[in-house]
Amino acid sequence: TTAVMRDISKAKDDDKFNGATLKQFDVQDRDACLSGDLFPKGSVDAVVCCLASRTGTKKDSYAIDYQASLNCAEAAKAAGARRFILLSAYCVKSAERNDPYALQFQYAKMELEKKLSELADSSFDFVSVRPTAFFKSVSGQVEVVDGGGPFVYFNLGNDRCATCNPISEPDLASALIDQVADDAHRNTYWNVGGPDDGMSMREQGEMIHDVLKKDGEPKLLGVPIGLFDVIINGLQWVGDTFKSEKFDDAAELGRIG
Repeated sequence: TTAVMRDISKAKDDDKFNGATLKQFDVQDRDACLSGDLFPKGSVDAVVCCLASRTGTKKDSYAIDYQASLNCAEAAKAAGARRFILLSAYCVKSAERNDPYALQFQYAKMELEKKLSELADSSFDFVSVRPTAFFKSVSGQVEVVDGGGPFVYFNLGNDRCATCNPISEPDLASALIDQVADDAHRNTYWNVGGPDDGMSMREQGEMIHDVLKKDGEPKLLGVPIGLFDVIINGLQWVGDTFKSEKFDDAAELGRIG
């Protein structure tokens, strides 16, 4: 097993990489990827791609979620790999429906899936794994709650909030590796979530409160989603009117939340 990373120094002391060969490589360098430097001919059977942009802005999403991931897929095929397994996202369906709130990284992953379909042939196929959500998505609020602050979530109106069926990182990792040999989702996508019923954002906040063994009632702060709509629409208007990438990015980061 070879783990290709942007910076292997961050993984040398991480136990989860024990037994793997660490390889540092710039997968944004298309020429280097296709030259065989990334995957030498005959060296790889299957590739699991977990690339994701750090910011989610349009420029970063298309550079990483689309182009860098495509570089890896094309390099894998050229090296003789039989399968490319992509970590995608359940919310890509928003881009497929062209929803007004669809995010740029969703469009980037949707376009990548289309390219993978074009790359597929009798000797090379792909599977796109679309997990619903991660518990990791709310991990950033653990320190806030532990410090006495409230758990913040979007209030959708009429006391409603978003609900998801999150999957743990170990379970998701198992699901990805299973696709190396499982042909059930060959050349298509697989929606995968956690084993339980959907969990609301309020329930997630209460869970964090309980896990941290905080006293009293959970501190939950529901922020009206309409407030963000006004701000985001304003930023997008400035970006569209003045062709400003800076304001486009600000609006996108606001949508990401």
